[in-house]
Amino acid sequence: MISIQIEHNIIYTVAEKKLTKDDYDRLIPLLQEKIRSFGTIRWYFEMKEFEGWSLSAMWRDISFDFKNLENLERIAMVGDKKWEKELTQLMKPFTAATIKYFNLSEKDEAKNWIKKIV
Repeated sequence: MISIQIEHNIIYTVAEKKLTKDDYDRLIPLLQEKIRSFGTIRWYFEMKEFEGWSLSAMWRDISFDFKNLENLERIAMVGDKKWEKELTQLMKPFTAATIKYFNLSEKDEAKNWIKKIV
């Protein structure tokens, strides 16, 4: 399940349990709309009791990322599991976005970082 909030070109998502194709059917059009409006987006991705993706959801995520490499400016990954932190490192070679991992206890810091103007 995913909850989504939008503020200008920043997409705030909280992923709980396992993400499905239906979650991405809701999310991807919003991301595309914000890219059309702003050119680049920033993505706050919080993982709460996160179990990963269904195969179809993972494909939607990877497909979107590769098609929009230049449109992702900054990604804040927020979680509390070792594999979530490692996932952040694995993503870095596949995007031009600045990606940073934060522990759940640092989510306010992550929200400030995602908003920060460089």
